[in-house]
Amino acid sequence: MSNLKLGVEVVAAHDLMLKDGTASTFVELHFDHQRFRTTVKERDLNPVWNESFYFNVTDPNDLSNMNLEAYVYNHGKANTKSCLGKVCLTGTSFVPYSDACVLHYPLEKKGLFSRVKGELGLKVFVTDDPSIRSSNPLPAMDSSMDRGSRHTHSQPPLQQVPNIVPNPFSDDRADSRHTFRHLPNPTVAQQQNIPSAATQPLVNYGMQEMRSEPQGPQVVRMYSGSLDPYVEVKIGNYKGVTKHFEKQKNPEWNEVFAFAKDNQQAHTLEVVVKDKDLMKDDYVGFVRFDLHEVPHRVPPDSPLAPEWYRIENKKGEKRNGELMLAVWYGTQADEAFPDAWHSDAIGPDDTSSATYAHSRSKVYHSPRLWYVRVNVIEAQDLIISDRSRFPDAYAKVQIGNQVLKTKTVQTRVLNPMWNEDLMFVAAEPFDDHLIVSVEDRVGPNKDETLGRVAIPLNTVERRADDRNIRGRWYNLEKHMSDALELEGEQRKKDKEKDKFSSRIHLRVCLDGGYHVLDESTHYSSDLRPTAKPLWKSSIGVLELGILNADGLHPMKTRDGKGTADTYCVAKYGHKWVRTRTINNSLSPKYNEQYTWEVFDPATVLTVGVFDNTQIFSHSNGHRDVKIGKVRIRMSTLETGRVYTHSYPLLVLHPSGVKKMGELHLAIRFSCTSLANMMFKYSRPLLPKMHYVRPLTVVQQDMLRHQAVSIVAARLSRAEPPLRKEVVEYMSDADSHLWSMRRSKANFFRLMTVFAGLFAVGKWFGEVCMWKNPITTALVHVLFVMLVCFPELILPTVFLYMFLIGIWNFRYRPRYPPHMNTRISYADAVHPDELDEEFDTFPTSRGTDIVRMRYDRLRSVAGRIQTVVGDVATQGERIQSLLSWRDPRATMLFITFCLVAAIVLYVTPFQVLVLLGGVYFMRHPRFRHKMPSAPVNFFRRLPARTDSML
Repeated sequence: MSNLKLGVEVVAAHDLMLKDGTASTFVELHFDHQRFRTTVKERDLNPVWNESFYFNVTDPNDLSNMNLEAYVYNHGKANTKSCLGKVCLTGTSFVPYSDACVLHYPLEKKGLFSRVKGELGLKVFVTDDPSIRSSNPLPAMDSSMDRGSRHTHSQPPLQQVPNIVPNPFSDDRADSRHTFRHLPNPTVAQQQNIPSAATQPLVNYGMQEMRSEPQGPQVVRMYSGSLDPYVEVKIGNYKGVTKHFEKQKNPEWNEVFAFAKDNQQAHTLEVVVKDKDLMKDDYVGFVRFDLHEVPHRVPPDSPLAPEWYRIENKKGEKRNGELMLAVWYGTQADEAFPDAWHSDAIGPDDTSSATYAHSRSKVYHSPRLWYVRVNVIEAQDLIISDRSRFPDAYAKVQIGNQVLKTKTVQTRVLNPMWNEDLMFVAAEPFDDHLIVSVEDRVGPNKDETLGRVAIPLNTVERRADDRNIRGRWYNLEKHMSDALELEGEQRKKDKEKDKFSSRIHLRVCLDGGYHVLDESTHYSSDLRPTAKPLWKSSIGVLELGILNADGLHPMKTRDGKGTADTYCVAKYGHKWVRTRTINNSLSPKYNEQYTWEVFDPATVLTVGVFDNTQIFSHSNGHRDVKIGKVRIRMSTLETGRVYTHSYPLLVLHPSGVKKMGELHLAIRFSCTSLANMMFKYSRPLLPKMHYVRPLTVVQQDMLRHQAVSIVAARLSRAEPPLRKEVVEYMSDADSHLWSMRRSKANFFRLMTVFAGLFAVGKWFGEVCMWKNPITTALVHVLFVMLVCFPELILPTVFLYMFLIGIWNFRYRPRYPPHMNTRISYADAVHPDELDEEFDTFPTSRGTDIVRMRYDRLRSVAGRIQTVVGDVATQGERIQSLLSWRDPRATMLFITFCLVAAIVLYVTPFQVLVLLGGVYFMRHPRFRHKMPSAPVNFFRRLPARTDSML
């Protein structure tokens, strides 16, 4: 029987609706044919229960399809109950206790004509702790409403529940490499409700271009002697070597070797068994295979069964033992392929384990990031060394290498108050401490620490909404060792000894309602909040096939020839993938496939290509060189269509933009629910907390920089490491820095946006100038029709846009867009502007160059300043119409307003519009080259420019 249970903590309700003049409320929980009930709170529209219940889960495999229903009832007279609202939660929102937090759900109507308001706070999680017993269910037809029995339904608080297990609904397929059998995998199709393989077309990603011959030797039987055996697997000049065993006559390796068909230099495969020795390894024997006789295996065929082969010595005798192995031609769909040794990733003469470790393909998961909100309220009873002065106190808060300070408070007492909010980024698991110290500014560049406190982040309360967090007083310790000391018997003894202590009032929480921005919002790959209970179901599956690169630019010289050792990195959401490194090739073939769950169509997949500089010992410590990247937005992909396209790899260098080659990708986005995806277009882009308590632009930039640093540091400790420069390039960590090229590119983008309006204005100007009398006459007729029948204006506009959209359907993009040098203004940029863009921050250039760039920036800023001043002048002239700053102008204007009011009152509006339009489109014969009287009047109005210094 399964020990899995669903825990529900009924916390509180707020702003409930009054029923029958009273409000004696309780909550009834329904799940899996079980019912629990809280106690009744008499005459309380904001009841607080804090009661916990545990439901048995009869079928854990069906938990995601079950619903939890919470009904809020009013206990009326004569043991009657009336519903105040309900909350219904689906099984997909249930999370482990470690991820659970209190959420306040708005109450829904129980019936069509019900009236409800308010919200209910619940904490829902799953656990399989066998020490936890389920709560006592209510009788099937319970109507007694006996309050005395209700207290037996609740359990102890959830904070005492140990050994909470991971989420039973975690989907391991997101962590594994997808097979090449067909798209999508039938298992994934069943779980995601994607049409099965019978309805999906089979897709060939060119996998036959690269075949492999795994698998290496598994078991050896040696008949006599003491050996330190290992095995060499050779095809031509390519050789793979297993590890060796000491004094082992029956070793087991279970290693796999994959040889690319394009690199095969012989027609035979030799598997040689050797004995490890200090001077020269001894030859034991070999097994030879003719490659023409090797069988083919294509999944979903079962793996080939290994067989025993007798080992043949140099004399041709087969008396030295047996070797168990399996040899076959396969594809990248083989289960053994991801963990195999690859001949195209290792040079013919390179068999070092370090090289192999830095060339394998891997899947990484970036850590789950949280915003830490620290509200520093006040401090009390500060003790300073110089009692003749009052402290200039400020609080310094630190998490890892993130340090923020409050403003300095100059007060006449020893109880400074700040009440400032500071935001940090922290990553799971929470190994760091939140260290808060109170500093006294004794003199210039001289501070004295008055006390500090260290708070473990794993003890900080989590929240997923904007509810208030209760503040807490912390004692300030003089020494860091005392601050880091855990609470226990020693701390209790210290408290008994030191009755008096300075203290600080803090309000600390982990804000899970935000999405921690580690990318720019323009091309973010994930928009979900941190708290898992707020996650919605996925809308589809993204399948990416990284096929090959072609025409790569040589990145290094080896044996007198230009070459490259390249690998690809793809990022979407929390999942990063890295292909194996293809050694010594300018046209590498990867043929690897990966999948991601898609939760929002307004997200972007990023694929980058890099040159590996870590696979040779003399290159360790060098930075991996970027070759280019491709961004693909999910909303630009048609559902179910396979895109196979080559994307140019463009990189901006100090010498200019270069095309480094092309990357061939195969992409398909499969949608699980079209209605759910369409509904996403009406939802906010970011989680609710970004709009309820928005972060400032400065905070967003600072927190994003810290988030990228944390992710880069965590992934760089993986094996093989995903280096810092790779993470920063994929995340565009430097996109916020100043660039003259990027500023010009944004300006030209803005001009392109308004180009349509400028074209319409130019065309209308030609109409007004009667350049084409027929067109002008038709415009007059259309104008008269719209004035006489104004109800046709909006239908005409929308019908016109509909027809434009239908006409443009023929010219819709066939492939997702790629990097564009013209849009980026990279094809006409000045070399000095590029040098400025690649300069470090702060600058490392000479004084003369910095002075020249500063003067250039001043000239650009001067032109912008002039434009801003002109706009302000026009606005001030409008304000001066009624401000009597120019009495004569104001008198003329208010007189005109009076006359206009009378004329507009007695004249039909359609007549005025018709006359105004005809006057505006009058023939050039009736026009004058001099400005009109209203324009002259407006330009004579005063502005505040004469008051500026």
